[in-house]
Amino acid sequence: TVKKANGIAEVHIHVNKSNSYDLEYYKELNAAIDDIRFDSDIKVAILMSDMPKFFSAGADVSFLKSADPRFKTQFCLFCNETLDKIARSPQIWIACLEGHTVGGGLEMALACDLRFMGDEAGQIGLPEISLGVLAGTGGTQRLLRQVGHSKALDLNITGETMSPQEALDINLVDRVFPQAETREKTLAYAENIASKATYAASNIKLSIMNGKEMPLNVAVRYEGELQNLLFRSDDAQEGLSAFLDKREANWSGK
Repeated sequence: TVKKANGIAEVHIHVNKSNSYDLEYYKELNAAIDDIRFDSDIKVAILMSDMPKFFSAGADVSFLKSADPRFKTQFCLFCNETLDKIARSPQIWIACLEGHTVGGGLEMALACDLRFMGDEAGQIGLPEISLGVLAGTGGTQRLLRQVGHSKALDLNITGETMSPQEALDINLVDRVFPQAETREKTLAYAENIASKATYAASNIKLSIMNGKEMPLNVAVRYEGELQNLLFRSDDAQEGLSAFLDKREANWSGK
């Protein structure tokens, strides 16, 4: 379910008690992402669960067990293509983690730009090795880029899960909030971002997300091109004028 208000889209997951998903769920998620990407009024998107104990336990194991290998390969490809849209979206995506976040659930969260977790949300990790497989929807690659080579290897080959504080300590999540305040504080963060120069925020995201895959000299040139684009924007003109006039800026997002 998608709810939109004040420049923020809330994407609510409610598949079953553990939010263990199949292809139909990912088709719905893909459609929700496309809808949000094309909505110029939306500046921030929050991925959250309506289940009390789980963000998501990942793919439904019985669904995977019953599918033939060719189907499973296409399923993982579709999931990866869907999650990649989040990284390339102009909106800032936040995963609000109020329950266990494991397997494909963590892979969804890793695709988001930021991850906020409750201090009593449960465990987080990639236990796929216990099924004789790897985390095949970005779990090895996005985790590598998030926490570094050796820690990503350690977590994937042991399948061990962590507490929210342990996840914060290795930069797997960005903030840990008191459990009862997690959603409220995530929404407050989103509202703050949506009230700022969102055209600049979108380009900051692009600069960081795309630049990290480039050699430094190329990335800095890319950063410069995005800055040149921003200098021509209405928001830049407004921001500079507001600073000199010592007043609050009236951002247009253009």
